[in-house]
Amino acid sequence: MFGLQPRQLAAQVLNFALVLSTAFMLWKGLSVATDSPSPIVVVLSGSMEPAFQRGDLLFLWNRGMDTQIGEVVVYNVRGKDIPIVHRVVRRFGGGVKPLQLLTKGDNNAADDTELYARGQDFLDRQRDVIGSVKAYIPFVGYVTILLSEYPWLKTVMLGLMGLTVVLQRE
Repeated sequence: MFGLQPRQLAAQVLNFALVLSTAFMLWKGLSVATDSPSPIVVVLSGSMEPAFQRGDLLFLWNRGMDTQIGEVVVYNVRGKDIPIVHRVVRRFGGGVKPLQLLTKGDNNAADDTELYARGQDFLDRQRDVIGSVKAYIPFVGYVTILLSEYPWLKTVMLGLMGLTVVLQRE
């Protein structure tokens, strides 16, 4: 294949596998360090403008469970797997009682009660929140948005990456 000896081809495939496994291990390491199943997320909508723009890359931290009003959190709606980035506008409980939060997008007129799961009026801090936003890089996540909006781009990118690895000679 492409004039490569079997041993060279195997080395290229193993190099590609090494790159993928390294990325996976870095992701899992970040997950453990931040105590978040998804330590890095991309802003998918304009609901938090002007604080965050669509395509901003957010870094999360989930080690402090005492979330305050004004803090920006990322949460998953029960039964759905789309992270939502919004600001805490009210909090209830804490201490002995479970901490419950009410959130709202900065650019939205109403709070998030319509976004929550049926019968849910507040977020349970421990169960629903993935993490609090601690840092961000503007627009870096736009690649992720493009890949999800144009699925054929994923195939093209993976094909080019694989071809580069196979054709690379050491």
